[in-house]
Amino acid sequence: MAQGKNKKLLIKKARKGNKGFPIATIAFYGPNRDLASKAVCAIIMHEGAAAEPMKKWFSSTDLRKSELVMSEMLNFIDANGAKSVSMIQEVIGCPHEEGIDYPVGCYCPECNYWKGRDRFSAEMVH
Repeated sequence: MAQGKNKKLLIKKARKGNKGFPIATIAFYGPNRDLASKAVCAIIMHEGAAAEPMKKWFSSTDLRKSELVMSEMLNFIDANGAKSVSMIQEVIGCPHEEGIDYPVGCYCPECNYWKGRDRFSAEMVH
């Protein structure tokens, strides 16, 4: 995966570890493990707080390779005063939202790859 200047800055911020709140979280989602078609960056202001504000990006190309999106994430993080960044660079699930795009408790009808898979290991669980 190509790494431009902005992606390197995000990775560097994440490698610094926990520096306290607010914490920015970054996650990537896609129809399979190879394509991140959705990216989400959320700010957790204090322990126990909801992840808000939140910003989402969508694309038909891999957002992990988009310097524009990485730049927008950095700006969002800075604008919200995040002291820490937590980022998972792998795709961790379907880009569709349970209860919004499909019924709660069901699998996404659009993303058969994730049906029965663990989101973090991508191993079949049943």
